[in-house]
Amino acid sequence: MPEMSPDMPKRTVVSRRRGRPAPKGTGPHAADDRFFRQIVSSMRNGVIAIRRDGALALMNAEAYRIFSLTARPDDLGRPFTEVLRERPAIVRVLGGVFDMSTLPNRAELRLKDLDRVIGYTLSQVRNDEGEPNGAVMFFKDLTQVEQLEERERLRDRLASLGEMAAGIAHELKNPLAGIEVMAGLLRRQVPVSADAQTLLADIISEAKLANAIVVEMLEFVRPIRLQVERTDLGDVLQQAVTMAESKAARGGVDVTLDVAPGLPMIDGDHHQLCQVFTNLVANAFDALDGKGRIAITAQPGVVDADPAFGGDALTPAVVIEVADTGPGIAPELTDRIFNPFFTTKPQGSGLGLAIVRKIVDAHDGLIDLSSVPGSGARFRVTVPVTTTSGWFK
Repeated sequence: MPEMSPDMPKRTVVSRRRGRPAPKGTGPHAADDRFFRQIVSSMRNGVIAIRRDGALALMNAEAYRIFSLTARPDDLGRPFTEVLRERPAIVRVLGGVFDMSTLPNRAELRLKDLDRVIGYTLSQVRNDEGEPNGAVMFFKDLTQVEQLEERERLRDRLASLGEMAAGIAHELKNPLAGIEVMAGLLRRQVPVSADAQTLLADIISEAKLANAIVVEMLEFVRPIRLQVERTDLGDVLQQAVTMAESKAARGGVDVTLDVAPGLPMIDGDHHQLCQVFTNLVANAFDALDGKGRIAITAQPGVVDADPAFGGDALTPAVVIEVADTGPGIAPELTDRIFNPFFTTKPQGSGLGLAIVRKIVDAHDGLIDLSSVPGSGARFRVTVPVTTTSGWFK
């Protein structure tokens, strides 16, 4: 083989196939890069990485799923504020990552528009000189974890509250009944005194209210034992509207009921589910104060399995919505609306919606609220067609 002289031009390095240049994107470094991206895309945690200039460097499929965003081919390289503009809470967190002296190792953030809770960790990416040239956010959807923890907290509260409520009921029910009876007898003895009649009527009314609160408290703390049977939710909703009219004044409220044809029957307790929707419709009557509309819809749906919990199948369900055109609920109250003893009504016990959530939970279902002040409130109840929960049974 002749020696190459210094004046001879250098030849292009070719691959083992004669005459063809080595293709780009091959070799050990390219393989490592592909493997790294496959790791990130397969993670069950969400990952978002940004550069110092604010450009999006990485966002895996789980991040898009958790934030309910659709991936676009040109997302990488765009400002993260544009890609995540529908999630301003995340934009605020990432926007301050280079200004924090101490980054959170584990923090939680509630995304109210998605009704989700995420747990996240922030880290700065540093170059060889130790200067930050990017940041990465690792996060996980904790919504189901929060729901399970809340159920455990509720069960613990019910256990201690049940013992107290039983004692209160025995101590209060008899005196309250006695007050109501004696006030009624006294009313018949002073028929000519209008002032006395008014006072005694108020005493009777307050005694009945106190007795109703005791009864509701006992109902709330009592463990639910479902009488599960094949249940037609169309019949349940029709009966609930009728019963709600006996609990709250309907006035001129227009009620529409739209049940999808072929709606599947579910495994549920007809009586308990009727109580759920009776309370929701009665609350809507109270909010509308005699004028407005209530739209009740029922249609087939599914319960999404969370990949973070190892599930991929979709569970058939029925989705029921009760929407009204009332004043709505203030944003700062939506997180507390299902708490026991929280109420915005002067004469309310604060147990109605707590009981509703308890019954829905017992059916392995979900309930959520969306409301815009001045534009009404919408309660959505999702009940699986087949329930396997034994929590309150």
